[in-house]
Amino acid sequence: MSEKYVLGIDQSTQGTKALLFNSDGLLIVRCDLPHKQMVNEKGWVSHDGNEIFENVIKLIPMVVDKASIDKNDITCVGISNQRETSIAWDKNTGLPIAPAIVWQCSRAKEITEKLSEKGYGDLVREKTGIPLSPYFPAAKISWILGNIDGAREKDLTGDLRYGTMDSYLIYRLTGGNSYKTDYSNASRTQLFNLYSLQWDREIGKLFGINTSNLPEVCNSDEFFGETDFNGFLDRKIPILCALGDSHGALFGQGCHTKGMIKATYGTGSSIMMNIGDKPIQSKHGLVTSLAWGFDGKVQYVLEGNLNYTGAVISWLKDDVQLIGSAGETEELVKKANPADTTYLVPAFTGLGAPYWKNDAKAILIGMSRTTGKAEIVKAGLDCIAYQITDIILAMAEDSAVKINGLRVDGGPTRNEYLMQLQSDLTDIPVQVPDVEELSGMGAAYGAGITYGLYKKEDIFQNINRKEFKPSMNPSDKEIKYQGWKQAVSVILNK
Repeated sequence: MSEKYVLGIDQSTQGTKALLFNSDGLLIVRCDLPHKQMVNEKGWVSHDGNEIFENVIKLIPMVVDKASIDKNDITCVGISNQRETSIAWDKNTGLPIAPAIVWQCSRAKEITEKLSEKGYGDLVREKTGIPLSPYFPAAKISWILGNIDGAREKDLTGDLRYGTMDSYLIYRLTGGNSYKTDYSNASRTQLFNLYSLQWDREIGKLFGINTSNLPEVCNSDEFFGETDFNGFLDRKIPILCALGDSHGALFGQGCHTKGMIKATYGTGSSIMMNIGDKPIQSKHGLVTSLAWGFDGKVQYVLEGNLNYTGAVISWLKDDVQLIGSAGETEELVKKANPADTTYLVPAFTGLGAPYWKNDAKAILIGMSRTTGKAEIVKAGLDCIAYQITDIILAMAEDSAVKINGLRVDGGPTRNEYLMQLQSDLTDIPVQVPDVEELSGMGAAYGAGITYGLYKKEDIFQNINRKEFKPSMNPSDKEIKYQGWKQAVSVILNK
C-alpha cells in the first residue's frame, strides 16, 4: 500500500507556501513563492489576487517534484490564510475586480471614523467582538464597493463575490463551484455575529454591505469543494479545512481546550487564548473571535495583537545598527549589566492592547552612565517579553481561568534568554515546539483528521517541545515588571 499525503496551503502576507505531510503527520517538503507587495504614495498596501492564485497552482507541481511522490497519493487539502486581507472578484470569471486590500492597510479609516462619530462603536464591538477599525474586512469591502468602478453595480446584480483570501482561493480552486468561508475567518470580518453565528444584517447595513452576498459560513472541517489544481492532478481531491493563520497556529499547537494559550513571535505577535464554547467580552481591549468550528461545535478565543515584537530586533539591526544579525542578541545580553534599569517601550506606531494609546511615542528610559550597547539590546529583547506578559495577564483577568502554560512559535523563540525571561515574567512554563509552519500544519492536520487519515488524539503527539520553567526570584520578577509598568505609565500620562 502506497504512502498517503495531506497538502497544506499557507497563504500569508509575504508569500504562499505549499506543505506536504505524510500519513504520520510529518512535514516532508515545503515550497514557497513570494508575491509583490504593492505600496503606493498614500501608503495603501495591496496584493495581486490573481498572482497569488497562480502561485498556488505553480506550487503544487513543485512540491510533488521535490518530494518525488506520485501526485495521486495526495488525499486532501487544508488552507490557512492571512486573515483580514480583503478581495472582490467577478462571479463569472473568478478574476479580481481590483487588487486585494492587505490587512495592514488603513485606506478605509474614514468609513470607521464616521461610524464611530455616529456612536456605533459599542454596537459593533458587542455583536462582533471587534472594535471599529479600518484593518478589518467590513470597512475594506465597503471601500471597494464605494470606490472601484462597477463594483456597486455588479453587487446589485449578484455578479460580485467578496471576502477574505480563503473564500477567494476556494472559489478559484473549485472553478466557482464553492463560495464558502469558515467560522475563524468570518469572525474576523467585523460582519459576523458571535452569538447568532450568522452574518449580521444590521452591521452589514452600517457598512453598506448586503450580507446575503457574503460567502456561506461553515465549520472549519467542512467539505469546501474539490480541486485538481487546474488539471495538474488526475482526479479532484477535497478541500477539507480552512483556518485563519493565527487560528491554524492555535490548532497546530494543540491548544484545543479552554485556557490554553499560544503566542506567535513574528514581526508583531498574535497572542491567542482558547476560552471555550462561550464568548467573553474583554475589559482590557482584547478582541473576541471564534477559534474554529470542529465536529459541529464552535470554540472562542481572546486575542491580543502587538505591532512591535520581532520588529524591535529589526529596529536594533537596521535602524540604530547596534547588531549585525538577530543571532547576536543572545551573546550581547550575557555581557549586559544585570543591574541595569533601562527599558524600551516600542510604541513606534502607538500603544496597542491592553493600553490603547494611538498617539503614544516610543521611549528609552532608565539609563545610567554605564548603559551601553549590550544594555540597550537587552532592553529591546526584554520589551518583547514584557508586552506579551501584559496580554497574558489581561487574558487571565478577562477569562478568570488559571493559565498553566504558554505554547510559542516564530523565529525569536530560538532565543533561549527571551524564552526563559518570558517564563519568569508570566510565572508559567513556556513550550517551544520542534516544528515550524504551525499555521499551515494546523490546516493540514484539520484536513487529514476530517479525511480520516489522522486521529486527533494521536497526531499532535508527534510534536516535541522544549520547556522553559520559571526560575526567577519572585521579588526580582516583581521589581522588573513594576519597572516596565512605570515606563509605560510615562507614555500614558503624556
